[in-house]
Amino acid sequence: MMEKLVYYFEFPFVRYALLVGVLISLCTSLLGVPLVLKRYSMIGDGLSHVAFGATAIAAIFHITTNVYITLPITVICAVLLIRNGENKRIKGDASIAMLSVGALAIGYLFLNIFSTSTNLSGDVCSTLFGSTSILTLSKTDVVLSMVLSVVVLLVFTIFYNKIFVITFDESFSKATGVKTGVYNLMLAIITAIVIVLAMNLVGALLISALIIFPATSSMKVFKSFRTVILSSAIIAVLCATLGILTSILLGTPVGSTIVAANIIVFVCIEIMTRSFKIIKG
Repeated sequence: MMEKLVYYFEFPFVRYALLVGVLISLCTSLLGVPLVLKRYSMIGDGLSHVAFGATAIAAIFHITTNVYITLPITVICAVLLIRNGENKRIKGDASIAMLSVGALAIGYLFLNIFSTSTNLSGDVCSTLFGSTSILTLSKTDVVLSMVLSVVVLLVFTIFYNKIFVITFDESFSKATGVKTGVYNLMLAIITAIVIVLAMNLVGALLISALIIFPATSSMKVFKSFRTVILSSAIIAVLCATLGILTSILLGTPVGSTIVAANIIVFVCIEIMTRSFKIIKG
């Protein structure tokens, strides 16, 4: 197995693909902590289904680099979701659910009606569950993912203090003059960007796992926001690396393998924390 792994890593595109996977997982883990704490974790699920619908539109118009369609549409929907969260008639969770199932249904309907693909089921499966191999990422995917991931990381780092404030006490932040609406909007936009990037890696249906699992795993152990952020990032990077390497060695779907690694880590942490409580109590 090690010989096979060494052989694969002789190719530059394999190293680049691993770097992309790690960067995307790092971005989702950092965003996951404030999203989970603000009870926005399911926004990832809703926006990922929007991205699926946008991908269907790109396929209809034979646009090979579908990110040019999926990215603006997903960002626009993220903005609309945040704006609609203030609507008293339609609650935030209801609007996310409506958008999620609506985009998924319309996307699949459009693919069935307009697609000229000879392997429709394979295309849909790849979009929903990610590429079967990390090595299928194109050069454009790799470069774009690396650039946008770095941008997201920089934005999160620069506005870390503001994100921290609006995460824990939005009302107080607003009272002290912090433009909470602007920073919530920024959080939604960079979440939309990461979701579009992650689609090729884990697929539309599994993106939420990258947002939720590292954050909840680290929250089981740590209480400090900064420590939770750092530990979540470490867990995400380790799981992504383990998942991608396992996928290369065993030929398993990369997205499912990464999520499985996250589940294993979460279960192990849950068992250890429960055991510690029993021993302590």
